[in-house]
Amino acid sequence: MSWKTLDDMDLAGKRVLVRVDINVPVDKGAVTDTTRIERIVPTVTDILARGGKPMLVAHFDRPRGKVVPSMSLRVTVPALEAAFVCSVRLIETLEGAENLTEEARAADVLLLENIRFHPGEEANDPDFAARLAALGDIYCNDAFSAAHRAHASTTALAHLLPACAGRLMQAELQALEAALGNPARPVVAVVGGAKVSTKLDLLGNLVQKVDTLVIGGGMANTFLAAMGLDVGRSLCEHDMAATARDIMAKAGAAGCTILLPADVVVAREFAEGAAHEVTGAHACPPDAMILDAGPQAVARITAALDTAKTLIWNGPLGAFEIAPFDAATNAAAQHAARLSRDGRLISVAGGGDTVSALNRAGAAADFTYISTAGGAFLEWMEGRDLPGVAALKGA
Repeated sequence: MSWKTLDDMDLAGKRVLVRVDINVPVDKGAVTDTTRIERIVPTVTDILARGGKPMLVAHFDRPRGKVVPSMSLRVTVPALEAAFVCSVRLIETLEGAENLTEEARAADVLLLENIRFHPGEEANDPDFAARLAALGDIYCNDAFSAAHRAHASTTALAHLLPACAGRLMQAELQALEAALGNPARPVVAVVGGAKVSTKLDLLGNLVQKVDTLVIGGGMANTFLAAMGLDVGRSLCEHDMAATARDIMAKAGAAGCTILLPADVVVAREFAEGAAHEVTGAHACPPDAMILDAGPQAVARITAALDTAKTLIWNGPLGAFEIAPFDAATNAAAQHAARLSRDGRLISVAGGGDTVSALNRAGAAADFTYISTAGGAFLEWMEGRDLPGVAALKGA
């Protein structure tokens, strides 16, 4: 590894600035989903167990450099205390962090108020970063989900203090390295979603790196149309036909097989339990919409997974939010989960709809790794350098 972890740091008696992502959903003054908080527990408990004093640095929503009371991190304190099983004290200002009260010093964990209340954060201002650095002895980045942002708390701090990756960041980086950096082959990528136009860089990078690329969702309709097939009233970017053909040509030149659905599930309306039928991909009725991949398509996908060693998954294969158009996503995800559980497949997945779809399918628990990083996960899949990761590598 070209970056340090907590194992490389002497934490005893040290103040540790820990960049975390606790940008959690809140309703009526309470956190409604603690997933992101639970993910940082190993880092915080490890620092405490080894005699360190964690000060959490985090953002919440988008205050854009101004103090917005409704975006205070205070709402997260009860959930943090429950997860860490210790006391957490919110430090409301940078001046307060520089001059801690006795009550603050007595708390197990300190939480700095929303770092994006300060304009210097998103500007990656060196003077602001220097003030932050003075608050700690060690910098620990445990927020891979913010690693695609070149902000003071994600990049500059790594150059001002001895720096390392937290347990969540470490797990993310190791999983991603296993999936695309130096993967066991063959590698299969499943990419779904509505639009080709939002995933051009992703597709262009993957066809150079994977052995089989499965394209599903509305994106598949664009590729089918680019091949001259009638997709009826389906969601489709007809103006991206030339781009789709270019991606297919690049895949062919790179030796990457693209799997498009051979058969599809069509309906006249997009509604729960709508009347539907299975047709060949070449036989979509002009008044119908393609809403899912068909059983033949699923059989081809599961066959590809049976011979694969590594799987990267981003996006559903159909309109997974409603039955019966979740069938292909569920079947393929459950098959990948079984292979992963049996130790036959390394499976890494990420992206908002992806996590939701895998959870609905009951498959998420058996995937090797599920990233909650969203934008950072996608940019990594696109082959981009993430500033927060690059800063750790240079530390």
